[in-house]
Amino acid sequence: MTPELALTELRGGLITVLIVGVVVGVVQAATQLNEPTIAFVAKAAALTVVLFALGSLLIGHLVEYTTLLFQRIPHLIG
Repeated sequence: MTPELALTELRGGLITVLIVGVVVGVVQAATQLNEPTIAFVAKAAALTVVLFALGSLLIGHLVEYTTLLFQRIPHLIG
């Protein structure tokens, strides 16, 4: 698995966490509420939602990649 493929698979989650982090940061700055756990919990919740939404797609790619690896084992041995 190349780094580009991994980044493509995780792009949705990373963008979501980035947007949630910026929004929470702006709200915290506007209200002068500087509690780091608020930002962490919001990002963790957003990432959980994205993983539940895209989980089947990601699992499909991981199964395909693992199958390819197992098929290549005989070529690596001999």
